[in-house]
Amino acid sequence: MTVIGVDDTDSRERGMCTTYLATRVAERLRAAGGEVERLLLVRLNPAVEHKTRGNAALAVHTDVDAETAFALAREELAAAAETDDPRTNPGLVVADHAPEAAPDAVANFARDAVRDLLSREAAERRIEAAGYRHAGWKNGRGKIGALAAVGAWAAFAEWTYEHISYREPERRGTLREVDRESLFAAADDAYPLAWDTVDRGSGEAVCVPHAPGPILHGIRGDDPDAVRGVAERVESEPVERTALFVTNQGTDAHLRDASLAAVADGGAYRVDGTVATAPETRRGGHVFFRLADGDDELRCAAFEPTKRFRDRVRALRPGDRVTVCGEVSSGTLKLEKFAVRDLDATERATPDCPDCGRSMKSAGANQGYRCRDCRTTADGKVERTVERDLDVGWYEVPPEARRHVAKPLVRGGFDAPTHPER
Repeated sequence: MTVIGVDDTDSRERGMCTTYLATRVAERLRAAGGEVERLLLVRLNPAVEHKTRGNAALAVHTDVDAETAFALAREELAAAAETDDPRTNPGLVVADHAPEAAPDAVANFARDAVRDLLSREAAERRIEAAGYRHAGWKNGRGKIGALAAVGAWAAFAEWTYEHISYREPERRGTLREVDRESLFAAADDAYPLAWDTVDRGSGEAVCVPHAPGPILHGIRGDDPDAVRGVAERVESEPVERTALFVTNQGTDAHLRDASLAAVADGGAYRVDGTVATAPETRRGGHVFFRLADGDDELRCAAFEPTKRFRDRVRALRPGDRVTVCGEVSSGTLKLEKFAVRDLDATERATPDCPDCGRSMKSAGANQGYRCRDCRTTADGKVERTVERDLDVGWYEVPPEARRHVAKPLVRGGFDAPTHPER
């Protein structure tokens, strides 16, 4: 077996897509008489600065010998990669072994690439030590993701699927023609096996990208037949080709458990703490609060693009025990989801008169309260139960705001009740 890893061939402005390049490589391998066992789509650390939106690296698992595979892949990459973009720096790595046989050092590199910021030099050292064929264009930064894609099958156990339909070349760069009624109907029928296809709250067709590039739509889910079935039911412009990818999307592979003291910029975490300040909505509609654990504090934010999720965050109050998940940047955790562990359901309130029921008034500094009509008194404020607009359990951003790698609550496996967005 041979594993081909590619990365950083696309452009935010010029389009192209590394998934599309992988399908072209796969077709060349089949034309050469080989078989392609699978296409692997690996979402890497979403905090990486030099990324297009999804930060995806691709692997092709094939029985074509490594030398031939390297030559074919290099030819396709040189022809298709958007190297005129100054931020596009493609990389190619080819391994002469089965996907599951990647050395521990390469598998560990793949895990780190989903959670940390790595250097091209570190990637090249691992590549040379493993004896892999490799090539880079311009500064070759894409070798980082390419090597991670080679090691991903050995590194991770949880996988989902995405069925991608591609546009005819002459239509790329124009408005995509996708029938919303057929898309929403297909999404409803396949849910929850296919998820994040649409956002029913906002009416957004999540699976249809807005950026330039060859993708018409990508259907994600837990079942390959389900995602393929949704794609086949969507009425749209003509489709040039399709491909099914095995992927770590929707798995939370980027999150690591940590204490507040251990979080750092450039990583994504799952952290426990107590809400220390009341959520505050600031200019632009962003919502902030501080999370505390002992002497350590961390600022958390639900930014405007998370839309209705911000109402869940606004419903928090100091004293609530929560688990928060998200990427940390500039000392702020960008909320992807959170779990309410324990709600503070009481407050200190001015007592009511036991005789007339009216709210008492202050009797003066350190003198308690009294009812001016009934002459009744109270020593101080009383504890009162308050209604909360939250329940114990997990809450998440809506599909239109979800990171590719973030796990939707509907997939299950969480440690508390869930309140999925769909």
